[in-house]
Amino acid sequence: MTLVVVPVRYPLSQHSRATLERAIEVAEEQDADLTVLHVNLYQKDENVTRGELKRAVEASFGRLDRARYVVSPGFLIEETILDEVAAQGADYVVIGRKQAGRWRRMVRRLIDDPDIEGFLRSELDCEVITASP
Repeated sequence: MTLVVVPVRYPLSQHSRATLERAIEVAEEQDADLTVLHVNLYQKDENVTRGELKRAVEASFGRLDRARYVVSPGFLIEETILDEVAAQGADYVVIGRKQAGRWRRMVRRLIDDPDIEGFLRSELDCEVITASP
C-alpha cells in the first residue's frame, strides 16, 4: 500500500493547513494512505495527543477515511520526522516551504549548498513534495 506522510504543527497553522491540503491531494491522486505527524518537542514540554491532532485536522478537512494520526516525541523536529518516515516506509513526504527552509539550514551544517529535496530523497528513499501556502 502506498503511504503519504505529512508533518504538521499543532495547533494547525495556516502553513500546516496548506501542507496538509496538498498531502490529501497527493494521497487521493496516488490512492494512498495518509499519516498526519506531529512532533511533541521535549524542550517545549509539549503534550499534544493523537485525539487532539485528529480533531483539529477533521475540523479543517472533515473525516479522512484512510488517515492515521501519529504524535512522536523528539528533540529535533527534522530528525524525528526522518525517523518516522523511514520507520513507516513512506512513499511520499509532503513538507511545507517553511519546513524545507529549516531542513536546508540543518543540512547545510553537514554539507555545502544542498539540494534539500534531493538529500531527503536519497536519505528516505521516497518522493519529497514541497507544498506552498
